Amino acid sequence: LVVAGTVFVLLGAMRTPENSNLSKIRATFTARKDELIVTVTETGSIKAQQSTDIECDVGGRGMEIADIVPEGTVITQEDVDNGRILCQLNSSDLEDYYSREKTELSADQASYLQAQESHLIQLKQNESDIAAAQLAVEFGLLDLQNYLGKTAAEKLVNQVEQDPNATIEMSVLMEFLADPNSLGGEALQSLKQYKDNILLAEGQFQKFTDVLAGTVKLHDANYASDLDLQSAKLDVDRFRVQKESAEEALNLFNLYGLPKQAKQLLSDYAESKRDLVRTYARTRSQLAQAEVRLESTKARYELQTERVDKLEREIAACTIRAPSPGIVIYGSSADWEKRRQDPIEVGDMVHRGQKIFSIPNSNLMGVELRVHEASVNMVKPGQRAKVTVEAHPDTPFEGKVTSVAPLPDPQRGWLDPGSKVYTTQVTIDGAHEIIKPGMSAKVEILVDHLYDVVIVPVQVVANRGGRKVCYIDTGGMPEEREVETGAFNDIFVEIVNGVEVGENVLLSPPRNLEPKTDPRTNTTVASIAGR
Repeated sequence: LVVAGTVFVLLGAMRTPENSNLSKIRATFTARKDELIVTVTETGSIKAQQSTDIECDVGGRGMEIADIVPEGTVITQEDVDNGRILCQLNSSDLEDYYSREKTELSADQASYLQAQESHLIQLKQNESDIAAAQLAVEFGLLDLQNYLGKTAAEKLVNQVEQDPNATIEMSVLMEFLADPNSLGGEALQSLKQYKDNILLAEGQFQKFTDVLAGTVKLHDANYASDLDLQSAKLDVDRFRVQKESAEEALNLFNLYGLPKQAKQLLSDYAESKRDLVRTYARTRSQLAQAEVRLESTKARYELQTERVDKLEREIAACTIRAPSPGIVIYGSSADWEKRRQDPIEVGDMVHRGQKIFSIPNSNLMGVELRVHEASVNMVKPGQRAKVTVEAHPDTPFEGKVTSVAPLPDPQRGWLDPGSKVYTTQVTIDGAHEIIKPGMSAKVEILVDHLYDVVIVPVQVVANRGGRKVCYIDTGGMPEEREVETGAFNDIFVEIVNGVEVGENVLLSPPRNLEPKTDPRTNTTVASIAGR
């Protein structure tokens, strides 16, 4: 009853505007110079800053888990060095398939080696064929020059080279060979031989004609017998026939023998050149075919090699060894519903890309928290922070901000209250075995530390018409004063201008000041209309 009565009396006194002791019951704060520690405090979850995810690296319709270490197994550096097996997938089907593909690889390798040898042989054969064709052209020209001489041979060769499809008629050949000075070689020797035979036959004919004339005179003078005269006549007839035969032989040589042999040799030379062209084309075709066979067998061999190598990698990937020290956490543990309905265990099927488990690095832990948009501009990478884990509230840890997301987290439907938050990572200094991933933690980020600044509680500053004001306790009616604020934390705010050290400010600024008429003096005064 005493307490209730006291409260009633105080409330009545506060409601009385005319009470002269109003300033005594107002809560005030004396502005002072002090240090100001500006922090941003948020909560988050412990998360490893480095984590090794172990995924299934084997394709196909799925791989069966033959063996796996229990979740929560601690992996030491010694386990990593010794290659401790964390998970073994059933690779029997892959090994059978690997044996068949390995056999096929041997056959493809043999085909590839054979194609290489065939390609090399074809190269050598082409060189021999081209060399033989080139030599035939050279020999054909030499044969032509040997028969006609160099000058006449060059005339015919130039005629053929100007028009390879032109037909060299006998008359054309005779025009080329009309000049005896242009001939040489065997043709010139044969021509001289025919002319020499005519010359000798003419000499003999002339000789025995003279002998016949003398024999006739001797026969008429009865110095020669009829037999001698008959023998002289036979000698003249014999050498006349020999002369005519020699002349006919020369004529036949000029009309047929020389042109025929010249044309035959010229044709052989031209044919050798055409054969050289055909040889080039044939060797190119044969080489192209050999190269196609080589490339085809090479591609098949390389494709089969990649297939075998892939199988080897997949078989090796069926044995998952410890990659780094840490704690084994199953891939399904991150999703509570999936962990409850379909936990990872021996006999389960896993697919390529599916995370089997992860190993967070316990030596590098941190806190993932979400900073409200009102404070995110104050948080910068490199700022120091104090981390308090709820499981160990009496053991604070030091850390620093490592990253702040440039964009806010996406909205999460109707469950999202509409406020924007930014994911921020804070790294904890040192290694601490008592810290586990997933633990809740509170992080106090040190934004600024000011010294010797004027501070007042944050609640004394009010907004009035877009202005920041404080209310100074003057003993009577409070004085409204516009202020300029600086840095602030959850408790205090820096007053840059507007309040002096030692002035008392109201802890609870009034909502507004209402004018009221004093009935005793009939004048208008201002009164406080509530908080």
